[in-house]
Amino acid sequence: MTIAVFSALQPEIDLLVEELERARRLDVADWPLWKGLVLGTEVVLAKAGVGKVNTAALSAIVWERHRPSLMVFTGVAGGLDPALGVGDLVVGERTIHHDAGVVGPGGLNRYQAGHLPFYNPTAEFGYTPSDRLVDEMRELVPGIQLTTVLGRKPEVRFGTIVTGDQFLGDEATRDRLFEDLGAQAVEMEGAALAQTASRLGVDHIVIRSLSDMATDDAVEHFDRFVPEVSANSARLVLGLLRRF
Repeated sequence: MTIAVFSALQPEIDLLVEELERARRLDVADWPLWKGLVLGTEVVLAKAGVGKVNTAALSAIVWERHRPSLMVFTGVAGGLDPALGVGDLVVGERTIHHDAGVVGPGGLNRYQAGHLPFYNPTAEFGYTPSDRLVDEMRELVPGIQLTTVLGRKPEVRFGTIVTGDQFLGDEATRDRLFEDLGAQAVEMEGAALAQTASRLGVDHIVIRSLSDMATDDAVEHFDRFVPEVSANSARLVLGLLRRF
């Protein structure tokens, strides 16, 4: 069994690279890839870079070359849910492209990516991991030792993660996404991985740690907290790998 783990940035995957045994570099174009063992499980680690196109392209290549039975995205995100704070984690029970749909006089009518209401319509909205995988995550979370952030132990929330090709640093937009979609976190890659994995018939999970709260100080907080909080996201991935 092979598991593929993706990140956008190097700090988001560093802890996993350190844990990799019998590591081999298998770079594709300018995408860094490592293959080896983590806790006895064959793992491909891939740094996709920022954005949906990078993630979709690389995940398809990794599937073609390594045939993983599970795809995981790990890293940071902006927080949307006001009940959460920097350092908290969100495990995606659903991922949604928040920037896909039809734009009309009233603004964006969100719709499933790859479909339109008047062309190839679908009742689906978003992408979901298997119930079995979500249950595995729920069971393992209490046993994971997370490092404190800003003096408190991070909370792990299961919920909705939304994806778009914008870095969000605007409180009004953050509030709209939370109100419209009930999402806990916003980022730039997860739904692209989920869409690709779903098309390929591969199970997937997106795990995010909040580096900022998507407000006007998001860039400052992102720069400050990425290494610290992304390590906790990677710790949840390690916990998942122990199950295989």
